[in-house]
Amino acid sequence: MRRTPPQLIPAPRASSLLNAKRRERELDALATSDRPVDLLVIGGGITGAGVALDAACRGLDVVLVEAHDLAFGTSRWSSKLVHGGLRYLASGDVAVAAESARERHLLMTRLAPHLTRSLPQLMPFVPGVSLTQRLTTRVGFALGDGLRRWAGTPSTLLPAPRRIGAGVALRLAPALRRDGLRGGILSPDGQLDDDAKLVVTVARTAAAYGARVLTGVRASEVDGGGATLTDTASGDSLRLRARAVVNATGVWAAEVDPGMRLRPSRGTHLVFDAATLGNPTVALTVPNPGSMSRFVFALPQRHGRVIVGLTDEAAPGPVPDVPVAEQHEIDFLLDTISTALERPLSQADVRGTFAGLRPLIAPTGDGNGQTSTADISRRHHVAVSELGIVNVLGGKLTTYRAMAEDAVTLACTHAGLAATDCVTPWLPLVGAPGSVLPAAEQAMMLDASCDRPEEALADGLDVTRGDIVCAVRAEGARSIDDVLDRRTRIGFVASDRDAVYDAVAAIVDESLRAE
Repeated sequence: MRRTPPQLIPAPRASSLLNAKRRERELDALATSDRPVDLLVIGGGITGAGVALDAACRGLDVVLVEAHDLAFGTSRWSSKLVHGGLRYLASGDVAVAAESARERHLLMTRLAPHLTRSLPQLMPFVPGVSLTQRLTTRVGFALGDGLRRWAGTPSTLLPAPRRIGAGVALRLAPALRRDGLRGGILSPDGQLDDDAKLVVTVARTAAAYGARVLTGVRASEVDGGGATLTDTASGDSLRLRARAVVNATGVWAAEVDPGMRLRPSRGTHLVFDAATLGNPTVALTVPNPGSMSRFVFALPQRHGRVIVGLTDEAAPGPVPDVPVAEQHEIDFLLDTISTALERPLSQADVRGTFAGLRPLIAPTGDGNGQTSTADISRRHHVAVSELGIVNVLGGKLTTYRAMAEDAVTLACTHAGLAATDCVTPWLPLVGAPGSVLPAAEQAMMLDASCDRPEEALADGLDVTRGDIVCAVRAEGARSIDDVLDRRTRIGFVASDRDAVYDAVAAIVDESLRAE
């Protein structure tokens, strides 16, 4: 797995702070320049941010544009896990599982240990979980632990799987059904503090290495030589020439390159108060009825929440900006997770829902959409289209770095770009221990621009006034929705959103005016 680290990690070339003033300055510079950039990246999700970072660290002149906001699309709708690839082992895709384990190792030990943590996952042995499912899961956990050891992840971070008794299981997950409970098996995986936070952090790191990260900028008339860029706020447009173009727009890829064929799959989650599930300290892993490789998870989150997911449903037709969970998915998740609980969950317990679309590549010969989305490979796809655009699709949030490396390498080869070797396996993201980026710049910005930064916005929410100021002055948020829905996850629950909306609006307005 290991590659020889480079002799020298490049030094940052700029501040990591993203804000409206910087955006305006960089847009103006592009409008007045007639020089082509090396690489134009379209899409501000985790893949696009990863591509921008990889390319900027190789010394390329990079512009990333996103029509809405960072993490606006699929990247904010994940299960917020750093997967070790257990599911892919179960389906026999060892290569994808190994890639997941390797990238999880990098994220948790070097790139973003400040954004990740170990999350114990408990598969309870309750009635309804068959002997075959138990044995299959135990074998899968053991194989996953083998990949953990192969990747070099220490057992102090991700302990080996172990069998536990009923009493321990109930202490970890008090809402488990007691009748017939025969303990379970406990195995850890990685968890993100927040998926959108990872996207923003990668984008900030890219900005520190010289990438221009421009949200609210729509790309049209795209080909391998550039695109027309339109500022969605002002309506002003410019034609940007680029030596190479990467399409990282995920489920919207066909809008940029009509030759792309996708089979989007919808994954739905439900949001609950953690108290409703007994304030668990572990995730629950409950097999789908009759399945050996598909599960429903109950995952503890910030703000005293638990999310339950997820589904894998074909989502044909136009791609919405914000997907919506369908009732049959909600019913399926409630029914499945309730098989493991003392008190079945109902619709009345649900505090919120969210759904995201996976950008899956349509299998060859699947013109009628007959292949189940659950059976479509999660391997990423990187290729140059007839328009000369480098398209990067598929994959998973955990493996964004590997996807980005492949996309930039192909773009350099295709366009003949002179670039250094990839360094992102050894580059801690902004805020991580060992990062060479100026750790004090955010704190200095806060000290100078925020009154009462440690004051909480509301009881039960671990979000402060300083967090809101940072979202605007350091993380590129330009609106209340950017803050509530992507820099924090307050927007998951409508009542939480309503409770802090006015306070957040006032801080956002003040922060924007102060720039």
